[in-house]
Amino acid sequence: MIDRGRLATLMAREREIYRGRNPRSLAAYQAATSLFGRVPMTWMNKSAGGFPLFLSKASGAHVEDLDGHDLIDLCLGDTGAMAGHSPAATVEAVQRRFAELGGATAMMPSVDAQWVGAELARRFGLPYWSFALTATDANRWAIRLARAVTGRPKILFNNYCYHGSVDESLIVIGPDGEGISRPGNVGAPSDVTLTSRVAEYNDLEGLERQLARSDVAAVLMEPALTNIGIVLPEDGYLSGVRELTRKYGTLLINDETHTFSAGPGGCTKAWGLAPDMLTIGKAIAGGIPAGAYGMSEELAQKITGRSDLDLIDVGGVGGTLAGNALSMAATRATLEHVLTDAAFEAMAELSEQFAGSVRRIIERHEVPWSISRLGARSEYRFISPPPSNGGRSNAAADAELEDFIHVYLANRGVLLTPFHNMALMCPATTQADVDHHHEAFDSCLNELLSLPR
Repeated sequence: MIDRGRLATLMAREREIYRGRNPRSLAAYQAATSLFGRVPMTWMNKSAGGFPLFLSKASGAHVEDLDGHDLIDLCLGDTGAMAGHSPAATVEAVQRRFAELGGATAMMPSVDAQWVGAELARRFGLPYWSFALTATDANRWAIRLARAVTGRPKILFNNYCYHGSVDESLIVIGPDGEGISRPGNVGAPSDVTLTSRVAEYNDLEGLERQLARSDVAAVLMEPALTNIGIVLPEDGYLSGVRELTRKYGTLLINDETHTFSAGPGGCTKAWGLAPDMLTIGKAIAGGIPAGAYGMSEELAQKITGRSDLDLIDVGGVGGTLAGNALSMAATRATLEHVLTDAAFEAMAELSEQFAGSVRRIIERHEVPWSISRLGARSEYRFISPPPSNGGRSNAAADAELEDFIHVYLANRGVLLTPFHNMALMCPATTQADVDHHHEAFDSCLNELLSLPR
């Protein structure tokens, strides 16, 4: 239904507008010659406008760029700022720990860490917790522990999953139905098929075929796919995964880093899941780097019962900055005062309104698109019905159309996640913020489809 010529014309216009309204960000980008790719991390070059906007300041659900534009932030650090930018309780705790008490990092535990472990146990149902600085690190250590206790070499992932930069996870299903390295994989330390297996999400038969080979230590999965677009579980799928992993002696690890949007205890609590391990990061410390991984009683006993596993020195699980006092103070404040049960309820309600209004706009314009929601997180897709697995979700991508919508919205004060059309609510997001998005999104479709405004 999209006239590609018209799309190209509109895109050229919007990029010209973008360039004209953001001269300071452009100048900062051009001056950053000491940075590889001119950005702190090369993924920041994923910018629909041709160069990234540079951050000046942020508060709540809004950011301000170098050119002084106030932007409604529906990206929220791709979940890292799900608590909002600089929530007051977290700021106070960080200032007190860093400025008044001192000791941001020391090779000593803090009482805050004890509180956070107990709170994570309450929320997610796993009794034992340890800490990392990122969810990627938490996933890496969960994988090491799984291999140690099972004696098996491989980890199974869902097709087009996302678990940070974990090497083993960069595997997709090839033309013959078996795993291959994900296209574009940089500097793989080994052939990913030596370390990993892959199955489609929502495909229990495919999962069982892989697990039946008896070499899989763990299934590491998101309860719902997120980074390839929100893909929700079909009835009985997640219980089937748990049944199959137990049948074949495979551990189950839930990565709740993005699916934490489902509620105070993520999908694990909301859907009554029972993983052997759980990993999480990004949002839990209100923007301060922190990650965590929890484990069941049975698994903890297996690990500690192994005298050959050096958990202190050579094989110590973590790093010298993991669980530092500053991160733990931020995590405690965020979980205790910001990402509360009441906050999640309000965020989910606003996200439901967001999704409903977007669905009505899509229907009014009669485009075959859809929107999916996971608690506080919503995402519109250029296909209907929504994809049921990662392969179909990847095939439904439309980079040109996505870039146009992103730069169009940015020019009108709204930021979506750069890699997909995800909109996340935080405790500070308002109805007015959501309404502003809808007005811009509706105008975008009007222009794209040449309808009268």
